[in-house]
Amino acid sequence: MSRYRSRPRSASNRVAAAALATVACVCVGATTADATPTDTEPVVSRGVSIPAFYTPPAQLPSANGALIRHEPLPLGLSLPGLDGRPLPGTATRLMYKSTDSDGRAVAVTGAYLEPSAKWKGDGPRPLVAVASGTMGQGDQCAPSFALQHPLTVNGQTLSVGYDNLAIYRLLAGGAAVVVTDYVGLGATDRLHTYVNRQDEGHAVLDAVRAARALPGTSLTSGSRVGLYGYSEGGGASASAAELQPAYAPDVHLAGTYAGAPPADLTAVMKGIDGSALAAALGWAINGFAQAYPDMRGIAEANLNDAGRKALADTSTMCVGEAVFRYGFARSTAWTNSGKSVAEIITEEPRAQAVLDEQRIGTLKPAGPVRVTTGIQDDIVPHAQARQLAVDWCRKGGNITYAAVDLPNLGDRLLTNHLAPLVTDQAAAISWLTDRLEGKPTTSNCWTMPFQR
Repeated sequence: MSRYRSRPRSASNRVAAAALATVACVCVGATTADATPTDTEPVVSRGVSIPAFYTPPAQLPSANGALIRHEPLPLGLSLPGLDGRPLPGTATRLMYKSTDSDGRAVAVTGAYLEPSAKWKGDGPRPLVAVASGTMGQGDQCAPSFALQHPLTVNGQTLSVGYDNLAIYRLLAGGAAVVVTDYVGLGATDRLHTYVNRQDEGHAVLDAVRAARALPGTSLTSGSRVGLYGYSEGGGASASAAELQPAYAPDVHLAGTYAGAPPADLTAVMKGIDGSALAAALGWAINGFAQAYPDMRGIAEANLNDAGRKALADTSTMCVGEAVFRYGFARSTAWTNSGKSVAEIITEEPRAQAVLDEQRIGTLKPAGPVRVTTGIQDDIVPHAQARQLAVDWCRKGGNITYAAVDLPNLGDRLLTNHLAPLVTDQAAAISWLTDRLEGKPTTSNCWTMPFQR
């Protein structure tokens, strides 16, 4: 049985094809980049037409990070500069080749942004790969799509490009930015493999390679590279830092920011169950059922009709409508036994093995890393994010750990998770900019016993 599921070509068909239905999908080839298809039936997700650009070709190039296609991307928020150049810069939509957790070729979309601002630091203009926080699982939620449409709302879907703020701040400082849509978010041939450690880490590192391959940029072979991500993006950037030595030795990392990283999915599942972001359980199960046959069988055996409907429904949702539709839902209502999804996984060794495989912190990360976590965060629990810093410190990593101490802003409301994103962003970008300028940093692992 294939581990892949093709993406239905309309919103109604996609909802009908639950995440547990599996059909044949992508063929792996070794051809060069192709043109954007013009004769394929448009993909419509919750009333949003997905541009043909996002439909991958039948065959993919062999090299990781190889460009498949690119085209100009109009920014939804842009102003004319005094020198005639647009602010904050110009954007290019990308599709590039990556490798998924099963070792198979996969097409990933994203965007490259060339800043109008000059880089005033040491050396050539640097590049920051931004791994976006949770956007959802529908193709209309893709971060590159959100650069063109910062707010997508039509009565069926609600998507907000909240990471655009960090992207624009990086551009204002003169750093170039490449954004990945991750595996299956945007690209219409499969579902987004939400919080899949290898898929996301590979997509981030290959986005750097794709940006380097893009013609006409100001990047050079000496451009330093940084990674930036919060929440889902924090896990993706953390994973990329771990995987870089083996997967992408050509991508040298000057620094990585990993904010609120979901490093231990067993703990994270418990945190999101019954919270405002309960729909993320559906996204995770959908993604793992697509990638792992064992997980698909376990889901089929344990989910009731309500659970199957929730998985199909969430597979096309962005965060906005997901919060309204499934906010504070409990997975006990989705299972035949009335047990929570976390309880079922704990009792099923095959499922627990899949989640254990996703654990971040088992490898020493490349380069310096800043790990940030809010002490009140109950969505991506603080304790497991802090443990990631501890694990990396024990492996000799160059870790700067920063605990964000804010008052409790409401249990399970997302507020305790989102507040550190806003309050720590300036410090995070400042720290990363110092690394891009070549300034050294010293680990503060010795402070861990004294930090919450």
